[in-house]
Amino acid sequence: MTKLVKVNFRGIETKEFLQGTTLLEISDSFKKYFNYPLLVGKVDNHLTELNHAIESNCDIDFVDRSTTIGSLINAYSIQFIMLLAVKKILGNNVEVKIANSLDNGAYCEIINAQIDKPILRKIAEKMQEIKDLNLKFTKVSVSRLDAIEFYKRKKNIDKVNMLKYISNSFVNLYRLDDVYDYFFSEMAQKTGDTSDFKLTYIRQNGFVISYPTEESPEQTLDYIHKPMVYQTFYDYTNWAKTINIQNASDLNKIVSLGNYNDVIRLAETHYEGQLALISEKIYENKENIKMVLLAGPSSSGKTTTAKKLGIYLQSKGFKTHYISIDDYFVEKEQTPKDENGEYDFESLNAIDLNLFNKHLLKLLAGEKVLMPEYNFILGKKEYKKRYLQLEKNDILIIEGLHGLNDELTSSIKRKNKFKIFICPYTQINVDNHNYVHTSDTRKLRRIVRDNKTRGKSTADTLKMWKKIRAGEMKNIFPFQKDIDAIINSAMVYEIGVLKTYAEPLLFSVDEKDEMYPEAIRLINLLRNFLPIPSDDIPRDSVLREFIGKSGFDN
Repeated sequence: MTKLVKVNFRGIETKEFLQGTTLLEISDSFKKYFNYPLLVGKVDNHLTELNHAIESNCDIDFVDRSTTIGSLINAYSIQFIMLLAVKKILGNNVEVKIANSLDNGAYCEIINAQIDKPILRKIAEKMQEIKDLNLKFTKVSVSRLDAIEFYKRKKNIDKVNMLKYISNSFVNLYRLDDVYDYFFSEMAQKTGDTSDFKLTYIRQNGFVISYPTEESPEQTLDYIHKPMVYQTFYDYTNWAKTINIQNASDLNKIVSLGNYNDVIRLAETHYEGQLALISEKIYENKENIKMVLLAGPSSSGKTTTAKKLGIYLQSKGFKTHYISIDDYFVEKEQTPKDENGEYDFESLNAIDLNLFNKHLLKLLAGEKVLMPEYNFILGKKEYKKRYLQLEKNDILIIEGLHGLNDELTSSIKRKNKFKIFICPYTQINVDNHNYVHTSDTRKLRRIVRDNKTRGKSTADTLKMWKKIRAGEMKNIFPFQKDIDAIINSAMVYEIGVLKTYAEPLLFSVDEKDEMYPEAIRLINLLRNFLPIPSDDIPRDSVLREFIGKSGFDN
């Protein structure tokens, strides 16, 4: 007798289907709730491929590219299509390295062949052809040892080395046409389910692959080249090559031999070198520069960096003074509200711009100014006889969300300002085809810090991330065009350290929580790295801002 099973969709609809019906077949009944092709399903909140057959009553949902998970699945699927297209155009022995995040996509390099713009156009045409063929992405579970032998024969040494440090007995590979690859993310059902894409030639053998993002899922935006951001990634990657760390397996090998202390020292010295160069640049223009403005996305290490840069400037003969933009919030009742009617403290208009600029002008004129302190409990500024007056070699350091926005300091001439953008531009890859997203590094930092210093659960931090990203896209990233320097606060060793702190916290996310799939995705990322103890990390390291015991803590 044929049995029926009940599926409950988001608590909105419950329907019955024949036992053994696939999620793909079931999805036809719920496509009206989605604007884009469905990429994977959720069964009782576990990500599940669409060819999965339903055997019992369950809660279901589906994922398209407008979500965090969905946008990543779409990106990985398009990257796999690109890898196949490269082999079709240039030959099976040609290798691609997907190196790092860049704008709305990823920077890639052809390792062992030459390409130019015409060849890149052929690759894009082949990608579209593969999409139009609607080929299936097939997941294959194989023993880890068999996978290692397979990649040895293919001479994919990056994957051989990566698989050495995974403890799983079995690993999942994906097949597209005749190519097998390892990804720690799910794939779309078919190539035709993926979005549009763009390939942009950057330099010899280097190009950017772009696709829609969670914030802009409708279509692929044109790549906007930011030379300083690109150069920062490029320089850091080249530096990492000099210390023989490019992929997770390189770092894992060092950790397994107990030599991670050397890597910690090298990474910290590289970071310090950036501060030394910037302080020298400011010193060379000391007649004009009167304030340093520092801004960057969440969990970039702004607080530690501002304090350390102040020390470097002091060593050059400056006397530094810190101004917190937060002390210039308007009175709470004057704070603008967002579309939900809630106070929008991230709005530029939440700052008393007139008072802030009035004080800056007076300070630069050498006048004594009574500085405010914002009382967040009462929601108003207070004045506690804290005066500030600048002398000839004094310099202001201003760190905050809107630091790069000229509207914040509209009364100050551009020549008097030195603008610094800070972000952890993560360099390390899992292997040649799986890179660590800069936003994932920041997310892991934030999870650890929120739990340690603010008592927030991991699920709460993950739920906040979409709103955090929206604020960054509006208030920080658009102003990268007019900056004087970039500080890369990433530490090549930090994923191993963050694993020690973040992995247990990620396991705390309940299976029924909406953030559970994202927690599992981050756990799967961390599984590619061996843990690194934090004992030997310096007290003044930017990483201490997140894991604790910072020498700058009040």
